[in-house]
This record gives sequence, structure tokens and C-alpha cells, in this order.
Amino acid sequence: MSDVSLPSPSEVLGAARSGARTAVVIPAAGRGVRLGPGAPKALRALNGTPMLIHAVRAMAASRAVSLVVVVAPPDGAAEVKSLLDAHALPERTDFLVVPGGESRQESVRLGLDALPPDYDIVLVHDAARPLVPVDTVDTVIEAVRDGATAVVPALPLADTVKEVEPATAEGEPEPVVATPPRARLRAVQTPQGFDRATLIRAHETVTGDVTDDAGMVEQLGQTVVVVPGHEEAFKVTRPLDLVLAEAVLARRRLNDGF
Repeated sequence: MSDVSLPSPSEVLGAARSGARTAVVIPAAGRGVRLGPGAPKALRALNGTPMLIHAVRAMAASRAVSLVVVVAPPDGAAEVKSLLDAHALPERTDFLVVPGGESRQESVRLGLDALPPDYDIVLVHDAARPLVPVDTVDTVIEAVRDGATAVVPALPLADTVKEVEPATAEGEPEPVVATPPRARLRAVQTPQGFDRATLIRAHETVTGDVTDDAGMVEQLGQTVVVVPGHEEAFKVTRPLDLVLAEAVLARRRLNDGF
């Protein structure tokens, strides 16, 4: 009787995906009302350059990424295409702009529909996370190539979290229901990485309200794994976040000498 062991399903998947091509879908159709009035959030300037361009460059910085699909506001695809054409982007990466939908979930689905068939790994990245380091992008891709179905970068929480009973009227105090153990909690970031077929099935199957694509895959009963995130991959949501993002860029310019 042979002592040779058979490879696990994840090892088989990893071998199959070792040379898989990677595409990124960036939903950028949201208005970003918490940042105040003005242009859509993804088009707000950060150090003189739209956040969307920073986010696209962050994804294209990975040599594993060969296509970036930007999902624009439904009536703004031409504007976003002109924006990409006006900024220097890596020549090794292809870029595609498609109009989005009324919700983030619909916009991601439209981005998936636009992907050519020869891409087996898909990342979904928030345009409002413009400063994610390339090492984080590469770590997510590598985990999918190694056989994971869905991967999210995440950070441990610094704050204690309370579960509360939501107030029935604005301004009323909210009673605490529980204090979840902080060691088991993570703050999830993007890009989130997926086996393409699994992500498509999630978008075809899950119809409820979700806050991220990994949550949709969870609802299929699939395992989602966590890899280390990065403090600079924060989401620019409020005016104070813009100040922090400008400070990060200033530090990078100082460190990189430009």
C-alpha cells in the first residue's frame, strides 16, 4: 500500500491558480454624502489628484494585476474615462470603464459582467481607499492563488466595541446589549480577493443587503480567510479622513524623495 498522500482541495486549487490572471473591479459610482457637497467621492481631489486615480494606481502597482475595471456613476462613464486618459498609469495594465448601477452591489456585478473570460482571480477595491500599499494587494492575490476562495485584509481593533439596541428616536440613549471579545474582531479593508466563479455565484445568489462582497461569499457557506491589512488602507469617508490622507501622502513624498 502506497504512503503517498493525495493533495488537499486547496492545494489543487492553488496549483491551478498559480498562473491565473488577476483583474480588479473598483466600484466608484457612490456620491459620498458624508464628505459634504461637491463631486462624487471618488472624484474628490487628494493632493491635487482625484482619489480614484490614487486607487487605480494602487491596484496597478501590483505586477500581478493586468486589468482594472472602473465602475463609474451611471451617467459619468465618459468623464471617468477622460480622467483616466489624462493621468499617467502603468502601461503594462489595461483599463476599462463601465457605467454602474444604483447600489454598490449592482455596480460590482456590472463590473464583473465586463470582465473578459481569461481572468480567474478578481479583486474588489473601494475607490475611497486610495492609499493601500502594494504589499497588501500582493498578499491578497497570493492567498487566492494558494487556494483560498475569498480573502480579506483586516486589522485588529484598537477600540472596545459595544453591541447596542438601536434607539427608536434620534438622540435617545442606546442600551448596551453585549461587549464582544475584541481579540476575535477585525476591521476589514479592501482589496478583497476572490476566485472569480465563486464571486459571480455570490452575486447571482445573494439578494439581501450586504456591506461587502466577502459577506456575500459567507452566505454561500464558503470560507473567507483574513490576511494582514495596513493602517494606510483606511477608508476616506469624512472630511477628517482627507486631512489624514494628505498627511500620509506628504510623508510618502518625504520618504521617497519626490
